[in-house]
Amino acid sequence: MIVMRGEYKTPGGKLVGVEVVVDESGKPVTCTIDGDFFVLGDDDAACAMLAQLEDSLIAGRPLAGVFSHYPSLKLVGADGAAISAAYQRALHKGQNGASDEKGRSIRAKVGVVDVSDRLTSNNDAFHQLYKKRWDALRPLVVHDIARSPADQMKTDEDWARQVARGQRPATLRFWHWAEPAVVVGRFQSVEREVDVQAAKQEGFDIVRRSTGGGAMFIEPGDVITYSLYAPKGFVASLGVNESFRLCDQWVIDALRGLGIDAFFSGTNDIASSQGKIGGAAQRLYPAADGGPGALLHHVTLAYDIDAQKMGRILKTSPEKLSDKAVKSAVKRVAPIKRQTDVPFETLSSYLETYAKLSYN
Repeated sequence: MIVMRGEYKTPGGKLVGVEVVVDESGKPVTCTIDGDFFVLGDDDAACAMLAQLEDSLIAGRPLAGVFSHYPSLKLVGADGAAISAAYQRALHKGQNGASDEKGRSIRAKVGVVDVSDRLTSNNDAFHQLYKKRWDALRPLVVHDIARSPADQMKTDEDWARQVARGQRPATLRFWHWAEPAVVVGRFQSVEREVDVQAAKQEGFDIVRRSTGGGAMFIEPGDVITYSLYAPKGFVASLGVNESFRLCDQWVIDALRGLGIDAFFSGTNDIASSQGKIGGAAQRLYPAADGGPGALLHHVTLAYDIDAQKMGRILKTSPEKLSDKAVKSAVKRVAPIKRQTDVPFETLSSYLETYAKLSYN
């Protein structure tokens, strides 16, 4: 058996990877889909959909039939054409993944996933909706203790499920890390995203979070992390981009208050003219025990970063940067410390206070 891999980065979207196991005759036997995309909707249904997509690739069946069986799920940052492109690259180029005429043809046919929204953070309608929903939500703001990476992942899941069951009020939790960590997204391959040996040598735990998106490089004191746990109704009727902007407009405003020209980039990034500042991820939890269901939305902002260490530990495929002007993951990051002289603790307190005042 031979394992081959192909990747496809949707322009303006997310990376999809497909690993294909072929027999000695070159016939595909099994395949696995991974990447930094999001799947919004029921947990079990999301896993079932991905498994059926993998089966359809091997069988040569159209992927549209699988998506039609899961109308309540939303694949964000990629689509069936992107998955098919990654699969074809695996079969034709194996580990290499280099573009050929077939690869270019596939790329030309694949567009950005339609996550268009009616509202943007620059219009009056958005600001009216933003104020109305935050005024109604009024989350409890919590300054949490430092926890281990594994405990932080468990706390996020536990608190979200408590809100889903109606056992916890809407909460905005600011939290800190007791140890360095690499946090991979829900659908990512650890081996493809992380140099596991280098991470262990540097003393980094590797953990998986419950949301999609890409890998995060964490050192205590270098990042600011917060999680919003809200009833699902908070983002009801909104598109994907609108949902992310609703949850994070307050932090954009707060950073601008420090003279940083912060803005939303793509679906889930927070950036400035100097580069990426941070990223967000979301997951919806179904209603349980008569509760309202829940949205988990969490964000990591880079205050400072050891770029060389990050470069040793995280792996970034050339395909992931194929639609970026800067061809280095290290150079894409622009920590807040480079853009303001506000100390870490002062900034953390400022953001917590700003969050409380943003809906009062």
